[in-house]
Amino acid sequence: MAEFLLIHGSCHGAWCWRDVLPFLHAAGHGARAIDLPGHGADDTPLDEVTLDGYARAIVGAITTPAIVVGHSMAGFPISLAADLAPDAIAKLVFLCAYVPANGQSLADMRRAWPDQPLLPAIRMAEDKQSFSFAPEMLADRFYHDCPPGTVEYARAHLTPQPVAPQATPLALGPGYAAAEKHYIRCLEDRAIPPAYQVRMSADFPHGRVSTLTTSHSPFFAAPEALAARLIEIMGQP
Repeated sequence: MAEFLLIHGSCHGAWCWRDVLPFLHAAGHGARAIDLPGHGADDTPLDEVTLDGYARAIVGAITTPAIVVGHSMAGFPISLAADLAPDAIAKLVFLCAYVPANGQSLADMRRAWPDQPLLPAIRMAEDKQSFSFAPEMLADRFYHDCPPGTVEYARAHLTPQPVAPQATPLALGPGYAAAEKHYIRCLEDRAIPPAYQVRMSADFPHGRVSTLTTSHSPFFAAPEALAARLIEIMGQP
């Protein structure tokens, strides 16, 4: 039996893991998803949300060493969590996620790749403290292969994404370096280009990179397959 902690990406919340959790529970594993500060049901004011706060929320949710799964932007805070509390992390799993480059912010990394399919969907707030995704682009960028009703469900739950955590450079330490890392690439991703996922996971050890033939939202497009992949990763030495 393993303990999984599932961490959402930009504008999302614990709600996006709705369809994955039952498969992990049915297999006998402990599994939870949390809202990062300022997301979902968490009411932290947007101007108080930080990358460090994200990581501390992750660490605070761990009661026994966990396999921590980070989707998309959550690659950054799960990596910082490994530095803050290395003994709490059994494995890190990057799910079509940003793998931090030392000294860079997530925004730096996004800009560094020549193809930015998500950029046209970003709508910056007037105060520049947060952004949202254009409602008319949700289906194409995030949920094009997901079941009927997914877009409506997501639209009702998405929240603004604070800018500050994604503009904060991350200095990687020994806890992150020592953590066992796995990457799941999503081959039909229209948010983080699959080719960029290949680049970011190029240094991962052989056998610790796998693929799913889904969009950027495998938790809706293929929840059973995603849960099965996480369980496979759990069993890898």
